[in-house]
Amino acid sequence: MIKKILIANRGEIAVRIIRACREMGIRTVAIYSEADKNALHKTLADEAICIGPAPSIKSYLNQKAILEAACLTGSDSIHPGYGFLSENAEFAKICEEMGIKFIGPNYKLIDLLGNKSKAKETMKNAGLPVVPGSEGLVLSKEQAIQIAKKIEYPVILKASAGGGGRGIRIAHNEKELEKEYDIVKQEALISFKDDSIYIEKYIENPRHVEIQVLADEHGNVVHLGERDCSVQRRNQKVLEETPSGILKEETRKKMGETTVKAVKEIGYTNAGTIEFLVDKNQKFYFMEMNTRVQVEHPVTEMVTGIDIIKEQIKIANGDFLSYSQNNITFTGNSMEVRINAENPEKGFMPSPGTITELHLPGGNGVRVDTAIYHGYKVPANYDSMLAKIIVHGRDRQECISKMKSAIAELVIEGISTNSDFILKILENQNFKTNQYDTSFIKKEFGL
Repeated sequence: MIKKILIANRGEIAVRIIRACREMGIRTVAIYSEADKNALHKTLADEAICIGPAPSIKSYLNQKAILEAACLTGSDSIHPGYGFLSENAEFAKICEEMGIKFIGPNYKLIDLLGNKSKAKETMKNAGLPVVPGSEGLVLSKEQAIQIAKKIEYPVILKASAGGGGRGIRIAHNEKELEKEYDIVKQEALISFKDDSIYIEKYIENPRHVEIQVLADEHGNVVHLGERDCSVQRRNQKVLEETPSGILKEETRKKMGETTVKAVKEIGYTNAGTIEFLVDKNQKFYFMEMNTRVQVEHPVTEMVTGIDIIKEQIKIANGDFLSYSQNNITFTGNSMEVRINAENPEKGFMPSPGTITELHLPGGNGVRVDTAIYHGYKVPANYDSMLAKIIVHGRDRQECISKMKSAIAELVIEGISTNSDFILKILENQNFKTNQYDTSFIKKEFGL
C-alpha cells in the first residue's frame, strides 16, 4: 500500500498532487530548491526537504538529491508531475531498483516512447495511423532530401528526443531543407544532448487533438475523451478545450477505440496521452505519446468527474480501474487557459518579481490551479506559468463567456502577465466560431 509520496516537482502541479493525497489519506513530502523556500507546495506538504540551489540541474533535475530525500523521509513512492524528471527513463529505472514506486509507466516504455522515431514505429505497429515520413532516423542531409522528394513538400524536421516545441523546423523546398537540417541538428544537440532527427510530411492547417488514457496493471484500459490543444504559440499550448469542435462523432469514436487498442497492445500502464494531428478531411495521425500527467488534465476532469491524479496513485498501488469505458460519461464543455508571468508587448519576455496584489476568480464552474499567493516572489529560474484557469459550462459558448468573466476578475499586480492576450484570443471572431488551427496565433496576431 502506498503510504507516503515524495513529489518530485514544484508549483501548481505539486500543490495539485498534495491535495489529492490529502483526500486519500496519504502523507506527502515536498522537495524544494533554495529559490522555492517560501513556496506554497513546501507549506502544504506533511514534510519538506531542500534539495539544492535554484538552478534546476542542481535541484529538481538532481536525481541523487531527490532519491536521497525519498530515502531520508521513508517515502515509498515518487510522483514526478510533469516536466523535470517525469519522462526520464533512467530516473524511473533507479526508483524501481531502489524499491520506490514510480507513479507512471515502466521505465522501458518511457524510454521507448520518449524517442519520437521509435514511438512512431511502435504505434504504427500497434495499429495507429502515422504521418508519412522517414522509417526511423535520418542519418544525412542527402537522405532527408530523398525522403522529402518521395513524401513531397512541405516537410517537417523534428528532434527525435525533442519536446516543448524545440527542435522543430518546416521546409517548403529543397533549399530550405538544406538550411533547416543543420539548424535542427544543432538545436537538438544543445537542448537534448542528442542530435538525432527524423522527417515527416507536414500536415498543413491541422488541429492538435489528444486522447487521455488510463491503464491499470491488469490489462484494463479506458480513454477519457479528447482535448483540443490547437491554440499554440511557437508550438507551446496556450488554451485547451474539450470536446474538440471539429471532430465528427464517428471520428471521435474511432480515435478513442484505436487509442485504447494501441495502449493495450504496447502494455502501457498509468495515465498517458496520445497526441494526434487531425486534417481537414478528419484523417488523424499519431504524433507522440506523453507518458505523464498533462498540464491540461483538468479540462478532462471537469467533463468526466474523474480525478486523474487519484487514478494515477490507485493504479500505482495495484488497484483495478473501477469503471469500464461504458461507465464514463461526458457532460458539457470545459476550457483551460495558462496565465504566465510574461510581457506579450515585449515578445513575451518573462516577468519574474513579487506579486503585490492578488485576486483569483471564482464562481460556479470556475476552477483555478495555482501555487501563487499575495506577496509571493515569482522566481526567474523556472517555467513562467503562474496559474491555470479552468471553466465548465453547458456548451462552448458558455465556456467562452465564463472564461472572459474569470479573466476580467483576475488581478495579479507587481508583474506582467499574458491575461490581456488571453482575452484577445477569447474575443477573436475566428476562435469564437471555431475556425482555427495550430497556426491561429501566428495568423491572427503575428506571433
